[in-house]
Amino acid sequence: MGTFTGVANSFSRCFGGRTKSSLMLCGLCIVLASCGGSSGPSGGNGPLPTAKLTAAPSSIVAGQSITLTWVATNADMGTIDSGVGQVGLNGSTVLTQGGPGYPTATTTYTYTVSGPGGTATSTATVTVNLVTSFDGMVQSESSVSNDDVDANGAVGIKQYMEYINSSYQAYDKITNAPVWPSPQPIDTLWANNPPCYKGSNGTTSAIQLDAVITYDRLASRWVVVAHTAEANNYYMCIAVSSIDDLTSATWGAYSYKLEQNLGLDGTLYDLPDWPKVGTWPDGYYIAMDEVDQVLNQEVGVVVCAFDRPDILNNPLNIMPPACLTIPTNASTNLYLSHSLIPADVDGTTAPPAGRDEFMVSIQNPPNDGSTMTSSTFNLWDFHVDWTAAPPTLTLVQQTTPTVTTYTPGCYLYEAGNPSITNCVPENRSNGSEIVDSVGDRFMPRFAYRNLGSSESFLISHTVQTGPGASGTTPAAYQTGIRWYQLTDNGSGTPTVAQSGTINPDASLYRFLPSIAQDHSGNVAVGYSTSNALSDPGISFSYWSLAGSTPTAPTEVTIINGTGEEVTANTGVGKWGSYSSMTVDPVDDCTFWYVNEYFFTDNTWRTRIANFKIPGCQ
Repeated sequence: MGTFTGVANSFSRCFGGRTKSSLMLCGLCIVLASCGGSSGPSGGNGPLPTAKLTAAPSSIVAGQSITLTWVATNADMGTIDSGVGQVGLNGSTVLTQGGPGYPTATTTYTYTVSGPGGTATSTATVTVNLVTSFDGMVQSESSVSNDDVDANGAVGIKQYMEYINSSYQAYDKITNAPVWPSPQPIDTLWANNPPCYKGSNGTTSAIQLDAVITYDRLASRWVVVAHTAEANNYYMCIAVSSIDDLTSATWGAYSYKLEQNLGLDGTLYDLPDWPKVGTWPDGYYIAMDEVDQVLNQEVGVVVCAFDRPDILNNPLNIMPPACLTIPTNASTNLYLSHSLIPADVDGTTAPPAGRDEFMVSIQNPPNDGSTMTSSTFNLWDFHVDWTAAPPTLTLVQQTTPTVTTYTPGCYLYEAGNPSITNCVPENRSNGSEIVDSVGDRFMPRFAYRNLGSSESFLISHTVQTGPGASGTTPAAYQTGIRWYQLTDNGSGTPTVAQSGTINPDASLYRFLPSIAQDHSGNVAVGYSTSNALSDPGISFSYWSLAGSTPTAPTEVTIINGTGEEVTANTGVGKWGSYSSMTVDPVDDCTFWYVNEYFFTDNTWRTRIANFKIPGCQ
């Protein structure tokens, strides 16, 4: 009888306490009594439900989309908390920034299902790496109007330093508070160096527009490069801080008269324009375009190297720079090798001893009225000899790596004018206002990193991704971001290892890029965005080069603009020609990026963002 009682009790458990007579209807009672079923935690009847929830990716940069996937058995309904809501028993959903359930911080999602046998749960955690951004300098703090902002900057140990035409400011990295009560005129860095301060008249700022800021990561110093704007009185100007902390740094300010390196057309010397700077162990290398002011065309470049060890160790008695002028290789008046970009060191591992400085430039299609594509760019190898009298800068070689065919951004949008690259539409009258893609050149930075087993160089530029003039969609001239990685495994000459194009849709124009790499092999490129349906904004994409092939880029929005550049009469705006992506020297992981956007029509602001890619420690 004891055995029977146990079996009867098993019947009772299997069938929820039904009477003996109802059990007998089942037939083989002994078999049924050993069914082993149990109620769920809620004490219901039937098999216990199962639930499984996964999140991909499980670690994101804020703004990146997330896919939640779930599956359940023995259940009637399921819900996911944290704002997602009721879901089915087998499916997935994509969470997008600003939408229901999207995490603003690291979040654990719980999937709960229920059925006759009870309830079950499963969890999935999404780690959110925040994108922090704040406004840098704004239009009311500048004398610049709406079409020539040229925002650039760099990150140091304690501050982020930014430049716009024609002022600079720095911001505390923790509080984002400005270092000085108001932006400072750029020429004040050369207050003890008259040619770069107030010029020949002693009153007007000698530096009017382009200047560029970088951070010497090998010495923890700030470096600022500019040129004077007074006709036939051109100077190259470089200022280097005494220490990292901008609240107490002093500046070594140096100048070099450029006329001996510039061509002369009639009575006018060529204009030095669009400076770029790279930190290298043996020098601060500066490249400037050379513009014939009579013909209004670029006719070459001037490259100079300032003795970096001298500036750092003997700042009161440095030798003049070593300079070299490279004339145009123009075809029918178009400078094809536009704008050299010097390599600039990221990280704290210096290039191998004796390594030459490298620069890159685009190789535009020949100006023959029909060729639309190019499949090469230019790699320049420069060697400086500080022991020569006077010091010499030599172009060792120029090579032309072959790459995937590209059409420069907005190329021949204006027929017969390949140097006019204004075709990016803004959201006014369905794209009647356009701005410059700056598609005729590579964009700084040419980011260098010594990885130990190899050396890595990164560069980016704007290319056409739409079908061009024959296209029938509004995005016929759509632009995207092309990037290249060059590597050197000990040969002494970098070669193209891999490349790609950022173009995740057929709508947005992406332009004005800047690129860098963290110490874990993650790459980030920032850029402007716009189209006929949206005001210009700022985004970035990131991916990993750590494996044998690059991962797919992920795009993240930094800010959506709420206004645009409106150009009277023509509707053709200039935009700027700089943005900057740099890597924090403290952790060698956090990227910092600056670019421009418009708050309202013709009222610009700059935005400084920082973020870390998942996995970098």
